[in-house]
Amino acid sequence: MKNFTQTQNDKSQWMVVYTRSRWEKKVDEHLRTQNINSFCPTIKTKRRWADRMKVVELPLFSSYLFVMADLKQQLSVRQTPGVVNFVQHCGKTASVDNAEIERIKTLISSHDNIEAVSLPRIKVGDTMKIEGGLLLDWQGEVIKINGKSVVLMMKELNCALVVDTDKTTMSFA
Repeated sequence: MKNFTQTQNDKSQWMVVYTRSRWEKKVDEHLRTQNINSFCPTIKTKRRWADRMKVVELPLFSSYLFVMADLKQQLSVRQTPGVVNFVQHCGKTASVDNAEIERIKTLISSHDNIEAVSLPRIKVGDTMKIEGGLLLDWQGEVIKINGKSVVLMMKELNCALVVDTDKTTMSFA
């Protein structure tokens, strides 16, 4: 029995928790007060207000944080204010290896300009429709994805356009 417990601890993994919007840091704080090992990766970024610039600390992954908890603690995690549930994948709780968590910690401690960008499952070959701006309702085929930008082949215009996903809304055609 002792060997099984040691093996289980050696292979312990972090679970992914989904939180209410903008509750990541509050949930992390609540979990820590319950002595539950949690990790909410944050980044410092400059934000502009009307009268000043301010450096604020924001979660790297919106509405997500990581916990390492045993079965009893998992119930406490679910009952923590702001927690929606554990993220599930194929009917099982999603987990992340300790090595990946360490990579995230190293990355955020050594770089200032990190940002997690969520693209809506766009892949090369998809046909996308532009939903705003000068090219409203034009369609193009995705030929390249480069960070926050998508290169669309516009056959009607006989050219390729670089579309910034931050500034342009697109949908699948």
